[in-house]
Amino acid sequence: MNKQIEEIYIGKRIRKELGDLKPLMESLRTFGLMNPIVVNQDGELIAGHRRLEAAKALGWRSIEARVVNVETDIQMLELEIEENLHRRSLAADELADGYNRLDKLKHPSVFRRIWNAIKRFFSMLFGGDGRKKKRKRPDKKQDRPL
Repeated sequence: MNKQIEEIYIGKRIRKELGDLKPLMESLRTFGLMNPIVVNQDGELIAGHRRLEAAKALGWRSIEARVVNVETDIQMLELEIEENLHRRSLAADELADGYNRLDKLKHPSVFRRIWNAIKRFFSMLFGGDGRKKKRKRPDKKQDRPL
């Protein structure tokens, strides 16, 4: 559900320092909000303080929020801790692999671009859609000598 940002109350938080919000703001600007913030039934923030502040800085008036029913301050604190406890950052080699794959997708090799152009040319020339046709497998019973 969408919540008006001005209606979200930010109580006492565990995280003292929000850190640099610029990369998160750029992500929100480019990809949008991928994970909604979490608020209780009264509109008090439980999880997503950095996302909320980045959205505010971008001038958003509303934000996608998941509303959960919490009865006590203990439950609120448990949810806030849980939200941040099990995050695991990508290892350096995983991150490098991801960026390498992204670069290859964004900038295919010269050979691949030429090959794709040749395939498109022949596809247009012979009226196909460029995909390989699957040949029907012959029936094994017919292949046997009598």
